[in-house]
Amino acid sequence: MKSDYIFETSWEICNKIGGIYTVMSTKARSMVDAYGDHYVLVGPDVWKETHANPDFLEDHKQFSHWKEAAARQGIQVRIGRWNIPSGPLVILVNFTHLFAKKDEIFAHLWETYKLDSLSGQWDYIEPAMFGYAAGQAIESFTRFYLTPQTRVVAHFHEWMSGTGILYLKEKLPRAGTGFTTHATVLGRSIAGNGLPLYEKLAHYHPLKMAEKFQVVSKNSLETLSAQEADVFTTVSAITSEESRQFLGKEAQVLTLNGMNKSFVPAVGQYAKKREIARNKALEIA
Repeated sequence: MKSDYIFETSWEICNKIGGIYTVMSTKARSMVDAYGDHYVLVGPDVWKETHANPDFLEDHKQFSHWKEAAARQGIQVRIGRWNIPSGPLVILVNFTHLFAKKDEIFAHLWETYKLDSLSGQWDYIEPAMFGYAAGQAIESFTRFYLTPQTRVVAHFHEWMSGTGILYLKEKLPRAGTGFTTHATVLGRSIAGNGLPLYEKLAHYHPLKMAEKFQVVSKNSLETLSAQEADVFTTVSAITSEESRQFLGKEAQVLTLNGMNKSFVPAVGQYAKKREIARNKALEIA
């Protein structure tokens, strides 16, 4: 059964950090072709005191009535399009106002889900508040525009957006939730520290390793996101094995990474594109 609306949330929407940006921006064409403006991406509004975000084309008229209503609820959003060829709809969510409420939010998530946020530093707090704010925005939009019969799916990528799953499970349970991990927190930590990952996967105790690498809060949020989402996916079978060991759950669906062909330059353009990229790299160096 096809959903009526899909909200897809990631820290890398209109925020070029790493590989997930590439995954999301290249898959957008297929999603827009299938769902049109019923496919809505949700990202963090992190370009503030700096110059304008080159990835985001703001549209002050889009969803203007909801934007005003959301503001009255304390939900601060900017609405527009991702500046890529497919031009999908984007909601950028401000989350900084939640910093003042972070202790209250984390206390509630501990009482409700046993989320262990106690040791989380700002590289944990910021994305956790973003995920929570994204959940609030999705709930608000759904209640404002959509009927109870509308089939809504909210898909979240990586632990950085996982609090959105926990929020919606409590506040908007009729929305189907999905969670995708592209690589587990512990897998990255182990491999990044030069230890054998897959050769000794079964021998690693999740909590002990999380304590060793000081990622207890991140691992806790990732684990809960995988366990509480209606559908848990990974991008490969081997990542599913990681998840089974570190998150206590293997993927229900494998969503293998792919690339839209339109993203790849035509054969005759390779040399020119390479020269432009090389000159840019030399300029930066």
